[in-house]
Amino acid sequence: MAQAVWEVILDHILSAWTLWFLGYPDQGLAQSQQAVTLAQQIAHPFCLAEALFFAAMLHQCRREVRAAQERTEASILLFQEQGFPLWRAIGPLMRGWALAHQGQAQEGVAQITEGLRAFRATGVEIGRPWRLAFLAEAYSIMGQPEAGLTALAEALTLVDSTGERWCEPELYRHKGEFLLQQSSDHQAEAESAFHHALDLARNQQAKSFELRAATSLARLWQQQGKRQEAHDLLAPVYGWFTEGFDTADLKDAKALLDA
Repeated sequence: MAQAVWEVILDHILSAWTLWFLGYPDQGLAQSQQAVTLAQQIAHPFCLAEALFFAAMLHQCRREVRAAQERTEASILLFQEQGFPLWRAIGPLMRGWALAHQGQAQEGVAQITEGLRAFRATGVEIGRPWRLAFLAEAYSIMGQPEAGLTALAEALTLVDSTGERWCEPELYRHKGEFLLQQSSDHQAEAESAFHHALDLARNQQAKSFELRAATSLARLWQQQGKRQEAHDLLAPVYGWFTEGFDTADLKDAKALLDA
């Protein structure tokens, strides 16, 4: 019985992520919440811990820091109680991301670094590029673009060597942002990175990543005085969305369009 329910829970988890990537953040959130509810009903520790953790990951994708941390802390507690070494290792990664986005960037870097080390010690490499993006974000908040670019370089090398390309558009978008943070002289390189992120996202039909890449490129163009080009790029991407207007990504895009 538990196995059958777990398969349903896993289907909800995978659907949640897929829907977010495809540009349906609210439908993704509903699927994630269903996974947690089912796991709570069967009261199976592993099922609940994993459902909570992936719910935290979805909140991270939606840039909902507080909700991501709450789900993470709940999952960490279960992982520790039940002695799941792989999942105990991954908990600090999410906690570190949340801390960094709540004004504790140095502690966030420490937590993420420890999580990366512990996770690698388990022998599992899948998902490492995405986890390195957490570290890069924390370095960005600390104002350390060089360290962030180093983390992204490792992530992109892994993408090429492993073929794990689902997060590649976001890695290139981060690269563009870091180049701009590093120096205003890097605008051409940053623009190239944003264009590449946009092309990759479109090839993957990953609308959420496409929106982020379009917003970053449009913001750069606006700062360069190319306001019409910025609007013409971002408006159709934003206009495609039919939900998720209370999420940070769509709010950022709307604010830029209004400007």
